[in-house]
Amino acid sequence: MRASSNSARSIAVAGLTVCAFLLAQLPLGLRSVEAAPQTGTTPAPAATKPVVSKPRQKAPAAKALPRPSPPAAAASAPPTRPTFSSEDEAEATVLGIADVRAWADSEDEFARLLPKAEGPWLAMSGGGSDGAYAAGLLVGMSQAGSRPEFAVVTGASIGALIAPYAFLGSRYDGDLQDQFTTVTAGDIFEDRATGDSLMDSWPLKRTIEKRVTPQLLADIAAEHRRGRRLLVVTTNLDAGRPVVWNMGAIAERGDDKALDLFRRVLLASASIPGIFPPVTITADSQGREITELYNDGTITAPFFIAPVPVLSGTGTVHLPTNQLYVIANAKLTQDFEMTTPQQTAVVLGRSISLALQAGLRIELLLTLEAAQKQGWGLKVAQIDPEFQHPSRGAFDPDYMKALFDFALEKAKKGNVFETVVAEQH
Repeated sequence: MRASSNSARSIAVAGLTVCAFLLAQLPLGLRSVEAAPQTGTTPAPAATKPVVSKPRQKAPAAKALPRPSPPAAAASAPPTRPTFSSEDEAEATVLGIADVRAWADSEDEFARLLPKAEGPWLAMSGGGSDGAYAAGLLVGMSQAGSRPEFAVVTGASIGALIAPYAFLGSRYDGDLQDQFTTVTAGDIFEDRATGDSLMDSWPLKRTIEKRVTPQLLADIAAEHRRGRRLLVVTTNLDAGRPVVWNMGAIAERGDDKALDLFRRVLLASASIPGIFPPVTITADSQGREITELYNDGTITAPFFIAPVPVLSGTGTVHLPTNQLYVIANAKLTQDFEMTTPQQTAVVLGRSISLALQAGLRIELLLTLEAAQKQGWGLKVAQIDPEFQHPSRGAFDPDYMKALFDFALEKAKKGNVFETVVAEQH
């Protein structure tokens, strides 16, 4: 990647988001759960009607499930990486693919990834199990006949795992629904420390390998050739900067190395800092092999549209669209909830939840200001406060099924997006 100066994104967003996504995926206090063996068993379906408003009740603690034996490699300490410099990083390329990635805080770099196709853009936030909201919303829009073909789809964290399905459209709705109505905590993590994390994400790695197939890559490559773009955000821990990956360019290569890289980028984007292990990606720098380190894209922002100079209109690059869609996989308003018992994990969990909401609100305010200034139409969807289904733990399948169905029914009625009308210039 070519070197460029850092654009200043909101410090509040960055700082809050680092810890915010621990809540969505991490079992805290009474919500603890361990990974279960991956048996492929589908949980009993929940009721399909929308959840009506009712007083929130404390859910019982999740029952601990048997711990599986991890792969042998998972228990070993991370290998020592040979040192390299910022100059080496600036010249690094991956698999020799042109325009495979760019610094997400550089408008010059980002300009290389802009689409040739016209149409609306979709950006999806992180949010752990609340990603079931975006999944249900997209499937419901398909059933209602109101789902646009997005020229660009971007995702960070759980939004990155949804992004390929959002990009490919209704033909993958069955896969999208299955992913968020049958997955359990055992498909995401094991409650055991590794050499560089508090938990082990080898189950998530296997889940991604199962779902990201050669056929999926072939379908993404075909859409990429039409001029559309699928972008996923990660954080480069060595440079301390966000990186946006051109997933269609990876898919277009089409071989086993491209398939492995595609999967690694998705895993990296969803790797919560300190909780899940960071992901290594091998690059070539002037004939020398270097090993880069990546984790969660939401360290830089809850969702990604473009670098700050592009959003603010202070740069020279302009987005080739007049319509933005943003799906926030969270509630942006907080319910009253007494924080009891006063245990460290419970207090931390409540605090992180508030941080997540604050980070999303700040980023949405920045996006609203940009839309008004640039003349873009902006449509924003968030989890409706009336959804009050209890969660018994991280990635509770009953909770995700209820949230998926809730969003699906809302989308079929056409009342999920709040439209912000841009000023005319």
